[in-house]
Parts: sequence; structure tokens; C-alpha cells
Amino acid sequence: MSPATRMRVLVVDDERPALDELAYLLQRDDRIGEVLTCDSATEALRVLQEQEVDALFLDIQMPGLSGLELAQVLMRFKQPPSIVFVTAHDNHAVDAFDLQAVDYVLKPVRAERLAEAVRRVRGGDPRAPADQDLQIPVELGGVTRFVHRSDLTHVEAHGDYARLHTPTGSHLVRTPLSTLEEEWGAAGFVRIHRSLLVSLAHVSEVRMDAGRCSVVVTGAEGEPGVELGVSRRHTRQLRDLLLRRAQS
Repeated sequence: MSPATRMRVLVVDDERPALDELAYLLQRDDRIGEVLTCDSATEALRVLQEQEVDALFLDIQMPGLSGLELAQVLMRFKQPPSIVFVTAHDNHAVDAFDLQAVDYVLKPVRAERLAEAVRRVRGGDPRAPADQDLQIPVELGGVTRFVHRSDLTHVEAHGDYARLHTPTGSHLVRTPLSTLEEEWGAAGFVRIHRSLLVSLAHVSEVRMDAGRCSVVVTGAEGEPGVELGVSRRHTRQLRDLLLRRAQS
């Protein structure tokens, strides 16, 4: 890859060890030409007013201006850079998705996971999630078949495994739910319970009953949808996200 096609990125983290490690990993990627660093969102905003970057790799919880607040400011830019949130906290994924983040990477950062985030940045429009129709290999009776991710309505945790649900059946894969949440967040999969991810594209109803929230996802043809409980922790974020998506 020629230097002219390589990206300039900005890494923002108030913790120096995390900042240095992320910058080091990005510098090793031959798709990256220049890595700038800042230890605060306020400093990052000054840098962005002076020069253009292709992407931000942004911590969320920082003193003063948070990463989410910086992302909100950047949405007003005529041509905002792509944003990848890099954080130790998994409870901001809904807000990050609503801010059209390209990816949401959990600390400690793995090199291969960061490489996937860079690939998503290279993919273009952050509002068009990478690999929307990714094909997932599953085993059925000793035969490997492929399920389209866009057909999945929800994903259920089974220890170190996850059960992928479609309107017509389910499949067990050896991947933890936490990994799928991290890797599929940009494709619209949101945690609604400690053991459940739901595909926002398949949510047809949000129900409230005596303070308890649930969502209904697509069922088999001619059959009613499947109702899934939403934990109290995730209820407000999910309802706000679905409302904003409906209004957009």
C-alpha cells in the first residue's frame, strides 16, 4: 500500500499507557500512515480544527469533555472523521451506535480486533455497517452451512457459546456473547440483557407492562413474533435508541 493511500488517525485517551499501546498497535498497521495522539478530548478538538484526520480512536470516560461529548461535536462537522470508540466499559454501546460510530472496541485491545476496526474505517460510510450480510458458518448434522447475519433476530448466551436465532430456527456457535456484542455492534446488535443481544432491524414492537420492558422480534412466516425481556439496566437506552431511529 502506497503512503499516499494510508490513513492519518488520531488517538485520544487520558491514560498514558493505554494511549501509547493503542498508538503502537496502529503504527504497526500498514494501512495507517500517521498516528497523532492527545490525552484529552479538548486537546483533540484543537487538533481537529487545525488539520484533517481520517479517523479517531477515542476513549469515552475522560476528565472534562468525554469521548461521547466530543463525538457529538464532531457530528456538526461538514466532513467528520470516522469514530472508533475504545473503552473498558460496555454500557455505552447504544450511545456510540446512535452517534454513528464505525466500531466499539473493548479494552484490553487485541491486535486482531483493532485490525478489524481499521478495516471497518476503510470500508467507508459509518452509517453503512461493514459486512451487513456477513455469512456465519454453522454445523448441522456434520455439514457446514452458512447463515446470513442479516437474518438473525437475536443471540442468546450459552456459556462460552452463543445461540443464533433466526425466524426459522437456531444454531449454536463457539463464540462468547461478549465477543459478538463487540464485533457486531456496528451492524445494529444491541445488548438488552446480560444473556441477550437483539438485532434492531428485527424489532417490531416495544412493550411495557407494570414497569417491565420487552421487545418483539420477527417470527416465522405466519407465526407471531418472539417476545424478549429487556433488563431494567438496558430499558431506557434501548427505548431512546429505537425512538431516535424511528424519527430519523
